[in-house]
Amino acid sequence: MSPDHSSQAPASTATERRFWLTGVLEYVGMLLVIAALVLIFSSLSDRFLNLRTATTIANQIPDLTLVAVGMTFVLVIGGIDLSVGSVLALSAAVLGVVMVDWQWPLWTAALACLGAGLLCGVLNGAVIVGAGIPSFIVTLGMLEIARGGAYLVTQSQTKYIGAAVEPLATPLPGVGVSTAFVIAVIAVCIGQFVLNRMVFGRYCIAIGANERAVKMSGIDSRPTRIIVFALSGLCAALGGVFHTARLASADPNAGVGLELAAIAAVVIGGTSLMGGRGSVTRTFLGVLIIAILQTGLAQVGATEPFKRLITGAVIVLAVVIDAWRHRLPIQPWAGISRLWSRSPTADKG
Repeated sequence: MSPDHSSQAPASTATERRFWLTGVLEYVGMLLVIAALVLIFSSLSDRFLNLRTATTIANQIPDLTLVAVGMTFVLVIGGIDLSVGSVLALSAAVLGVVMVDWQWPLWTAALACLGAGLLCGVLNGAVIVGAGIPSFIVTLGMLEIARGGAYLVTQSQTKYIGAAVEPLATPLPGVGVSTAFVIAVIAVCIGQFVLNRMVFGRYCIAIGANERAVKMSGIDSRPTRIIVFALSGLCAALGGVFHTARLASADPNAGVGLELAAIAAVVIGGTSLMGGRGSVTRTFLGVLIIAILQTGLAQVGATEPFKRLITGAVIVLAVVIDAWRHRLPIQPWAGISRLWSRSPTADKG
């Protein structure tokens, strides 16, 4: 073995250990934040720390979880999707119309709903890639288009569906959580596997880290970018199904501000706004942090303006932390990582 290869192997191993340890510590940090929130709200409210609150939180987050899964992929490639809340509303509106006015069964109507969201996502990706327009501008336009479409489809009226759609949001016997929550957790697991273990996920990370280098390597990044925005639209549509099931109705005003909550959850989970780094499972922990925060504030009697203030502060804090991490050449835990990555040769020197 040549000296170059022998010296590169320990360096590669040390880098892998450093990234592994950093990832573990980020998980631990998020779990500590969740534990701290639970302790704080438990001390402020006697009703917070019980099984009922836990199952309520679990059954309220499937729509946000699905939207955040799609948003994770979008941010990983260095994009942003501001249209997800409106796409959710449009998809839910389609679901409500075809079930109430056209008398379609749930599963057939759900396919129409998913098709609407997928179409919006494909249009976003096609315009972004084809015209070379920043995703911020294109998805901002889609935000208005989809919201207007939701009003047109429903004629600005809420479609009350009732029991036909409720089984998805009904807690399972003996479990306490709904089918929607189970599907959302499965989606998180699949998303994490795709991002970390499949070629498509590697392409997403590479595009976000350095798209020019990807193109110079002979890889066409355009199909991947279109698929990612299509995936975001599809996830928003599935979130629309779950949102409709929870409320037993399709509201054209649904999902207002949901894009901000999704972005906050993704950034809190450690996905970089600059692209090239992300984790779907940590995004799910970010969703839990936001849900616990909102539920806890509601139980302690916080007013709506105060809840908005706190939620906005969390979003700003998450962005500041992301910018801070992005500017550092080495993660803040690098000092600890070096204890694991020091080679025997260095110790002897």
